[in-house]
Amino acid sequence: MYTGIFNVAKNEAGLAAILGHEVTHALARHGAERVSQGYLAQGGVLVGSLVGAGFGIDPQITQLAGGALAQYGVILPYSRAHESEADHIGLLLAADAGYDPHEAVHVWERMEQVSKNQPPEFLSTHPGHGTRIKQLEGWMPEAMTHYHAQPGMQVAELPLEPLH
Repeated sequence: MYTGIFNVAKNEAGLAAILGHEVTHALARHGAERVSQGYLAQGGVLVGSLVGAGFGIDPQITQLAGGALAQYGVILPYSRAHESEADHIGLLLAADAGYDPHEAVHVWERMEQVSKNQPPEFLSTHPGHGTRIKQLEGWMPEAMTHYHAQPGMQVAELPLEPLH
């Protein structure tokens, strides 16, 4: 984790939301799933190329078409699903740890403010900021069942760096 994320996290509760998200990727073995999906996609493109060649279609065309189909029809949607799963479980982990889960929504509101030139969601590995905020708000009733405010617990502000 780089301290630059402190500007988005702002405080311990925001950092807990971010860390919960990242820990979830490891717990859910998203990296291993992506490797497996990559192998399956490559295999599918190869099979498609062979079938296309049997019908006299240029293998380069079938590889390009199959690659695009795999990327936009399988890999990117699964990646966005992994990100949403990490947001959901990370929200619950932060709440279980005693951090107000509402701060996760504020993290993504701040992320939206500092992010420039985001690609359309369907071209991205991540859900759009607005999608994430809506999902977090939808999961909030569940997260609040995990959250138990600790009397006297104060959430510390993080040291912020100047934005460039």
